[in-house]
Amino acid sequence: MKIYQVGGAVRDKLRGQKPQDFDYVVTGTTPKHLLELGFQQVGKNFPVFLHPQTKEEYALARKEIKIGTSHQDFKFIFNPSITIEEDLARRDFTCNAIAFDPEEKKYIDPFNGRKDIKSHILRHINDIHFQEDPLRILRLCRFTAQLNFTPAPKTLKLTQQMTAKGMLKYLSPERIWNEIKKALEFPNFSKFLTTARQIGALEALLPEINELWNIPERQEHHPEQNTGNHILLALEHARDTNEFVRFGVLLHDIGKTLTPLEILPSHHQHEQRGLLLIKKICQRFKIPNHYQNFALCTCKLHMKFHKVTEMRIGTLFDFCQEIKHYNCNIEDYIAVCRCDFYGRAVELSQKQKEAFEQKAAILRQAIKILSAIHATDMINFYQLKKDEHFGKIYREYCIQELQKKLKKEGSL
Repeated sequence: MKIYQVGGAVRDKLRGQKPQDFDYVVTGTTPKHLLELGFQQVGKNFPVFLHPQTKEEYALARKEIKIGTSHQDFKFIFNPSITIEEDLARRDFTCNAIAFDPEEKKYIDPFNGRKDIKSHILRHINDIHFQEDPLRILRLCRFTAQLNFTPAPKTLKLTQQMTAKGMLKYLSPERIWNEIKKALEFPNFSKFLTTARQIGALEALLPEINELWNIPERQEHHPEQNTGNHILLALEHARDTNEFVRFGVLLHDIGKTLTPLEILPSHHQHEQRGLLLIKKICQRFKIPNHYQNFALCTCKLHMKFHKVTEMRIGTLFDFCQEIKHYNCNIEDYIAVCRCDFYGRAVELSQKQKEAFEQKAAILRQAIKILSAIHATDMINFYQLKKDEHFGKIYREYCIQELQKKLKKEGSL
């Protein structure tokens, strides 16, 4: 029996990164023998075992035979004669097809993955095997974001051909969203978008977003010429945020898809029109509600942010209530607005930057004040009738308190 470390842990160690998850492949043995050693079997389709002490995953070396069109339509072959090289040959990219032998302290690298890691290249191993799994189209896009690697020309061409053949239709909505979600977790998410567009995957899966590159912008506001380029620039400013902010940035201008300048003189009301598209996209891929609600909030309200300093106190109160309605984290909402503001091909002045942060400070403080106000704080709360007029009375109380405290703190 022989045990090898494989997968992302080996790749990341070679990249100089701290490995997160450790996976192992076992050759020269059987499921029965591993069970006798105290391993716990957890795999249903193929034997995967948990180590009795570390609980790390150990899989038997295997070969795969494609038996259908789905991502999961494979027949697995296990026997003690399968080598580590044969197991590595079924993997997607050379950087992921490297094993480490902890006993002999050496790497098994039959496809020159270490060379591609040094060159920051994503290169597929085998044309035939690669095309057997359509999920690898999206894994290519995701790894460009995760690793900041560039696809090899032949790999790029192959995924373009796979997409043109309609192979993405064989993936479940859950699988597609899972890859998008993973990509959103990395600072270089814009590379996922660029690669997906380059190979046709964006047009196939998210045509509403792909269309944004055909939507012209007014030069005085967006010198980057089209909405798609604006999204990419905004995502660059979302590098130090989180996946919710990047998701909000991705969809905040989606309503412009319906309003090209050839039809309308401006993108007036694109925020409201984008809500329906976001709901359709989230329904299509079964995206969780907390992602959807945040995207709806940022799409509908990102333009209102810029009017904070001009708002009357009642309007500011209503604005805060709208944000609260979507259960948005205020800092994430402000971050989307900041990315939208900075994501333009123009140099912003210090005065413009300070004006943005002033609006952010006022909104942040207003939200904080309102979150500390409760109906029972009203002096005559228990004497008031809780009828149809109570809501109006409570609103007026909140507005008065908000104005009083903002003035006291010098925000008004």
